[in-house]
Amino acid sequence: MSEESTGEKTFEPTEKRKSDAAKKGDVLRSKEVGTAAAMAIGTLMLVMIGPWLFESVRSVAKASFRFDHGDLQNFAPQSMFSSAAEALLPPIFAIGLAVIVMTAGSQLLLGEGRWVPSQMKPKGSRINPLSGLKRMFGMQGLIELGKGILKLLLLGAIAWWWAASNIPIIMGLGRGPLNGQLSFAWDAGLTLVGLMVIGLGIIGLVDYPLQRFQRSKRLKMSHKDMRDENKQSEGSPEVKMARRQRQRDLARGGVGAAMKDAQFVVVNPMHFAVALTYDPAIAPAPVVLAKGRGETALAMREIAAEDGLPVLRYPALARSVYFTTRTNQMVREELYIAIATLVAFVLSLKRGEAPEMPAIDVPLDLRFDAEGRQQH
Repeated sequence: MSEESTGEKTFEPTEKRKSDAAKKGDVLRSKEVGTAAAMAIGTLMLVMIGPWLFESVRSVAKASFRFDHGDLQNFAPQSMFSSAAEALLPPIFAIGLAVIVMTAGSQLLLGEGRWVPSQMKPKGSRINPLSGLKRMFGMQGLIELGKGILKLLLLGAIAWWWAASNIPIIMGLGRGPLNGQLSFAWDAGLTLVGLMVIGLGIIGLVDYPLQRFQRSKRLKMSHKDMRDENKQSEGSPEVKMARRQRQRDLARGGVGAAMKDAQFVVVNPMHFAVALTYDPAIAPAPVVLAKGRGETALAMREIAAEDGLPVLRYPALARSVYFTTRTNQMVREELYIAIATLVAFVLSLKRGEAPEMPAIDVPLDLRFDAEGRQQH
């Protein structure tokens, strides 16, 4: 049984399918990359504004452990909390804002810069127990479980190594001065966070290609999907036929009247068409009554077939007349012999004879390609 009959999805998704999926909210997402980016910017902010935050923490600690007789008589905890908030909240808010911006920015970057508000709407499937069990025990749930275990092992190993290296110092912190304790705690905390960022970065580097692979697999296409997309992109044959027919109808309206006096039409064989007549009483040489290319040329062929006009296929001559002669103008003198040969041929057809198609010659300097460039 063929892939086409089974509907098996074996084709890589096209750019249009990816774009359509992104519009519906199905974009590349990686929580691990977002977490690593947020931790990285948070650590960077701690390093940059760390002295500010460290000084704030130290001042709050000093104020908390220093009191006198007046503080006991006029105990005002709200004042103490207010002072602590004024000192600590600005640097904390600065770090939090940077983390929020980086988290949102990283996901927007992965998701082609798309923000899909519809994803924020409540969905019953998210709280449906059956859907939850399917997510938990399905393939995606197993993958997430495996990632969680690996993340726990890696980050746990990093934390264990850090703790093993710092436990002796940590155990003796209580016997040192406050400033020394705070300085060590700050440096040790930054070291631990930095190590965690490295671990999360490794996890993000593994998760990103995995998410790309899963999305690509999810969006794979079958033969039917490919055909349907082509129809949507290019239009169905019926629509294209109707569009071409409208174009021909418009073209017929423009050349129909001009071709009433034509004796024959020279074509190439589909792209160009010129309608000519020869009447010595009107002009001493053949005259171009109408000319066209594309849909106009097709319309001229249809009119010629309806009116019983001979349609002669001479590509070089059709292009030569088209590019060198305007409508209602006599043909170039260099083409007289070629056109006169065709006039004689058409007159013999009208007399009921059956002559062979004549061979004609177009001068080299009057030969053109489809774009109007001279051929040499």
